[in-house]
Amino acid sequence: IKAITLNANGQSTLKYMSIPLSTPSGPHGIGALSNLIPLDGLILRETPGDYLFDWHVAPRRQFIVNLDAAVDVQLSDGTGTRLAAGELFYVEDITGQGHRSIAVDGKARKSLFLAVPASFQPQLD
Repeated sequence: IKAITLNANGQSTLKYMSIPLSTPSGPHGIGALSNLIPLDGLILRETPGDYLFDWHVAPRRQFIVNLDAAVDVQLSDGTGTRLAAGELFYVEDITGQGHRSIAVDGKARKSLFLAVPASFQPQLD
């Protein structure tokens, strides 16, 4: 899972998060599952196809799921990434220099924000 976090210089940077999954069991197992991750709330958002949110920090530590379109993210460490439609990612750059978010191919985007509590400790690689 892509994670936008901070480096030692206070710049937003890309890392990866691991969420362990259980081993499926039984003849009719429903697949591998993670442990329950508590949430502080869920926000739905729709952004227009000409969306360009200039340099900003995340408003809270949260998972985001792009439901139907991608977003390009430029990070203050000079790198960038495309977060695809259907992709789950995590942001925790709530301080520092931040990142920019830009619509892809003029498409409006619907997304879910899943706010995590202060007790959530991500496993970043």
